[in-house]
Amino acid sequence: MILKCIAVDDEPLALDIIEDYVSKVPFLELVKRTENAIEALQLVQAGGIDLVFLDIQMPDLTGIQFLKIASGKSNYILTTAYSQYALESYDLNVSDYLLKPIAFDRFYKAVEKVHNQLQKAEPVAAPEPPQIQSFISAPAPQQVQDFIFVKTEHKIQKIQLDDILYIEGLKDYISIFTKTERIITLQNMKKMEETLPKGDFIRVHKSYIIALDKIESIERSRISIASKIIPVGDTYRDAFFRLIDGKNI
Repeated sequence: MILKCIAVDDEPLALDIIEDYVSKVPFLELVKRTENAIEALQLVQAGGIDLVFLDIQMPDLTGIQFLKIASGKSNYILTTAYSQYALESYDLNVSDYLLKPIAFDRFYKAVEKVHNQLQKAEPVAAPEPPQIQSFISAPAPQQVQDFIFVKTEHKIQKIQLDDILYIEGLKDYISIFTKTERIITLQNMKKMEETLPKGDFIRVHKSYIIALDKIESIERSRISIASKIIPVGDTYRDAFFRLIDGKNI
């Protein structure tokens, strides 16, 4: 059984150590290392992550806040230089608590414990009747994430993707316009573009990302969405109209 892992820490050196340790353990696979706790939270909420190596002291979202929002999805090993959080973390059902600097033998003991627990919990598949084997070979459908988390001034806010009309980039932040409100977050357009699902959202200008299904009309190089006129930039025009042609609009 291979455990899919992510490592979350605002210190690149700490991430380097976790990545090196994971590479030495045959039953671990590191699918993502990130300094962005909100990005990691979205991955966990989307499903498919077995184990999270989580720092506690991070600027945007602490490890304790992360655990409370994630609501038990995945398994967690906390990594921190501060021992005072140990009691609170165990109340949140973490698998282990590693104090920095982390020794490899202590790291291995922690991940082996998680691996053994998950192996015991894994259901044993019943033998398949020969007459129906040919009908069950199709892969299971992938879980589709239908929301994102963004950090606003006072909180972490969940936004349903279907509610987003368009996103406008400004100098130091972006505005997300939904059906009911405008949400401002300190994040750049490139990162937001990578977060949103391709085919549903497209960047049409250096300052705009739009939801394709919210387009009301297109006139030359101007898009109308909820009474807002959004320009199509020269850099993005060809890709946008190719996508529109493919959807037979």
